[in-house]
Amino acid sequence: MKSPIASSLPVVAIVGRPNVGKSSLFNRVVGERRAIIEDEPGTTRDRLEADVEWEDRRFRLTDTGGYESDPANPYSHLVGDQVLEAIDESQLILFCIDARDGLTASDHDIARVVRESGKPVLMVATKADNENRELDAIAEAWELGLGDPLPVSALHRINVGLMLDRVIEHLPEVTALPESDRTRIAVIGRPNVGKSMLLNSLAGEERTIVSEIAGTTRDAIDLDIDTPQGEFTIVDTAGIRRPGKLGKGVERHSVTRARQAIERCDVALLLVDGSVGVTAQDAHIAGIVLEANKGLVVAVNKIDLWEDRADRRAWATRQMRGRLTFLPWALVTFISAKDGLGLPELLELAAQAREVRRVRVPTGELNSVIRKAVASHPPPVVRHKRLKVLYATQAGVDPPTFIVFVNDPSILHFSYRRYIEKAIRQQYDFEGTAIKVVFKARSEEDARP
Repeated sequence: MKSPIASSLPVVAIVGRPNVGKSSLFNRVVGERRAIIEDEPGTTRDRLEADVEWEDRRFRLTDTGGYESDPANPYSHLVGDQVLEAIDESQLILFCIDARDGLTASDHDIARVVRESGKPVLMVATKADNENRELDAIAEAWELGLGDPLPVSALHRINVGLMLDRVIEHLPEVTALPESDRTRIAVIGRPNVGKSMLLNSLAGEERTIVSEIAGTTRDAIDLDIDTPQGEFTIVDTAGIRRPGKLGKGVERHSVTRARQAIERCDVALLLVDGSVGVTAQDAHIAGIVLEANKGLVVAVNKIDLWEDRADRRAWATRQMRGRLTFLPWALVTFISAKDGLGLPELLELAAQAREVRRVRVPTGELNSVIRKAVASHPPPVVRHKRLKVLYATQAGVDPPTFIVFVNDPSILHFSYRRYIEKAIRQQYDFEGTAIKVVFKARSEEDARP
């Protein structure tokens, strides 16, 4: 089966042993803190990708985990497999060594793998922030048989531009690519509910590390896929724990990345463990999506473990609706990430939620709906004053945002806010996405339509 992963740019893979500064270099080139950086070796485990433009040339940069042979590390062979996949898919390898620490046995191991790949290689001596380190790194690097290293410091921006000049010399020119209107889906949920397995199933390959150990995924992994259901960017995220259960360092950064992934997605996909149902933590995560005003699809995973699927599906539906009463508009589906069951339907729902976020309501129709709602159920009197609803307009999309002008927003009761939102939802199909209803005093209007 053809992989749905979209790939139209030349790929440059950053490889090297753990803790040589690969992720720092990746972040410097990309221009943002996309990869988590900690002093702890082995922080990066999965492949991270980002599109880069330099001197009107574009390529895809891939950050990888540290390559090493360590039987004591349960992730060592899994990370190694990801590194080999990145090398195989690349047109150029950026092989990083540490100018401070010198060569190690792991450097020689990965150098052998790089040589055997037959791919073009640009060796980079990272953390080279003084001349003595540069000279020592160049002299020692001869042992690897991959030519002279380029001394680079991501922290101090030393020779990063020169490195990129050399990178594009090795790559084929790519003509301008058409703009792609991809639906961004953030896969979120508690630790160990099957998020990475789902990403691999959607990708059609082992794109991220899957382990029974909770907390395996740390970074937010972006992956473009093209499917019959549409073009998507899937973001696999670390499991979100309750604040009191968070550890320090890497784990806390991982949860921050997951929250950021929600902020930049169109639709959040909340993955729920079908063997236990919706938990209080699942409801907490769903609340984050609501606060961010995003689309939401709830996917009940692991239905392959259900013996009586009809009964379990009915139970899961009741249990979920009971726990997520504040999200009656969320779309729901049932899947098995392991067996690939229900994935086309899952993508269809995500595309549907994205389209709903773009719906615009004519101003006249909107005001007719609001007037009927107010006439049917007038606002209550608050502090001897009654709220007067004057008129409404749609201010934007993604998410659908409505401004309702009133005489005094300070006397608006939260229950009446919900009532007006419900009236809008009953008239228009916003199933699958949050909407924003903002109440303003008439004096705040710019111009009445």
